[in-house]
Amino acid sequence: MTNTGLGALEQQIKHDLEIISYPLNEWVPPRYTDEGERVLDVLIIGGGQGGLAIAFQLMRERINNVLVIDEAPAGREGPWLNYARMPILRSPKEVNGPDLNIPSLAFQAWYEAQFGAVSWTQLGKIPTKMWMEYLIWYRRVLNLPVKNLIKLDTFEPYKDIQKVSSHCLQTNTKKIIFARKLVLATGIETSGEWWSPPISDKVPKEYWAHASEMIDFDSLAGKQVAVLGAGASAMDNAVAALAADARQVNVFCRRSELQRVQPFKWLSFPGFLRHFSELDDEWRWKFMAHLLGLREAFPRETWERVNQYSNFCLETGAPWQDLSIVDEKVCIETPKGKFLADFLIFGTGFVIDISRRSELQNYTDLIALWKDRYACPNDETGSMLSNYPYLGDGFEFLEKDPGTASWLRNIHLFTFGTTMSFGPSGASINAMKFAVPKLVNAITKDLFFDDIDTHYKSLKAYDLPEFAMLGDSGEVAPNAPQVRRLEDDSFD
Repeated sequence: MTNTGLGALEQQIKHDLEIISYPLNEWVPPRYTDEGERVLDVLIIGGGQGGLAIAFQLMRERINNVLVIDEAPAGREGPWLNYARMPILRSPKEVNGPDLNIPSLAFQAWYEAQFGAVSWTQLGKIPTKMWMEYLIWYRRVLNLPVKNLIKLDTFEPYKDIQKVSSHCLQTNTKKIIFARKLVLATGIETSGEWWSPPISDKVPKEYWAHASEMIDFDSLAGKQVAVLGAGASAMDNAVAALAADARQVNVFCRRSELQRVQPFKWLSFPGFLRHFSELDDEWRWKFMAHLLGLREAFPRETWERVNQYSNFCLETGAPWQDLSIVDEKVCIETPKGKFLADFLIFGTGFVIDISRRSELQNYTDLIALWKDRYACPNDETGSMLSNYPYLGDGFEFLEKDPGTASWLRNIHLFTFGTTMSFGPSGASINAMKFAVPKLVNAITKDLFFDDIDTHYKSLKAYDLPEFAMLGDSGEVAPNAPQVRRLEDDSFD
C-alpha cells in the first residue's frame, strides 16, 4: 500500500470539491431554542454508507448544521464487520454510490491509488472488509460530522422542531438534541426487526441463533449445524460454519428449487432507479410484488464456495415442521424425515413492521402504510407488502389521517422500508446516487419554504454595494463568502 498514492488522491478530491463548491455561503437561517441552544438543521441517525452519503450531499448543498450519530464504535458502523459474513460484496466492483458521481471519491479511485490500475482489472468483486475501509476513509477525507456510541432513544415533536432523546453508550449519559429534520438511515432491518419463525421458541436459545447475531463460529467446530433459509445470508452463514470446521452443515429450504435468478440485476438501470417512485401506486405494487416475491438469489460465488465442502448438504422442499431436544441435540422434523443437529442458524431475514421499532411504536397509528393508501389485488390481500410505510416524494412519513400529525413531514426514512415507495433505494449501493440527491433535494426545499418569510425579509434588507464610491465609509459585498463549520457539540 502506498500512502503517496492515497495522499495524491486526497489532494485531487480537495481540488475537485473546490471546483464544484460554488456558491459557498450558508443559507439556512439559524434557529435557537428558548434556552439559546442552536437547533440542528438535520440530524441523521446512522453513520453507515447511507448516512454518510446523505451528510455529504447536505453539505454540498451548503447545509452545514448537520450531525450524524451512530450507536456503534467508529469503524464498526453498518453490517460489514458484523453480520455481513460474505467475504465479497454481492454487487459488481464497478458499482458506485457514496461518491455521488464524483470520480475521485469512487471506490475504484481509492483502490487504484493504493494498488494500481492493473490490480483493479484483476479484482473480481470488492472484499467486504475493504469496502468498510473505504467508508472509513470516505468519512475522514470529507470530515463528516459523525459522533459514535450515541443511540437514539425516542423523538417527539416540540413546537415546530423535533426533540430527540439520545444516549451516550460510552458515558451512560442522556442528551436532548433539537433538530428541524430527522433522517432515519439505520440499516436494512430497521423498519421492523430480524425475524425467526415461531418454531424457534420450541428449543432453548443456546441451541440456535439468527443470522443477524454475532455467532461464535469457532465453537461450531466438529458439530452438526443446520441452517434454515435459502437466501444469501443463509448460505453465507453456512460457509462460515464450514470454514470453522463444522462436521456437517445442512441447509434447509421450503422451496422445491433454489431461486437462481437475480431479479435485482434487471432493475439496475437509471430509468428504474431514478423514476420508480414516480410511477402510480398500481405499477409500483406490481413491480415490487413480483420482485420481492421472487426473493433475492445468492451470487454465483457463494454457491461455488459452499460446494467446495464435501460436508455441505442442501435439502430442498424441506421446511421445518417441528423442533425438539433429544439427547442434547435438536431434532428437526421435515417432510423428508427427521434430522439431528447440534446448532441451528435461522437465515430467515426480517419483517417490515414499524410497530416493532421502539423509536416509532408510539406513532404507528399516525404513520400511513401502503395498506392505508392502496387496495391491493384480492389474491394478495394480507400481503406483507401492505405493511411498508407509504412515503412522500422526499422519503418522508405521511399522515395516515390528514391533519393528525403534520410534523411527520420532517421525519425521513432511508432504510429497506422505503422499497415499496422508492424501489431499492434505502439499502442499495447502486441506487444511492439517485436516491440520496432526491432525499436531500426534498430537505433543501422544505428548509427554504419553511423560512420563506425570513428569506424575503433578508432580501429586502440586503443593501451591500458591489463597490465603494469616493468618500464611502460603509461595507461592500465580499468577493468570496466564508463557510462556517458546525461547532463541536460533544457529550459532556
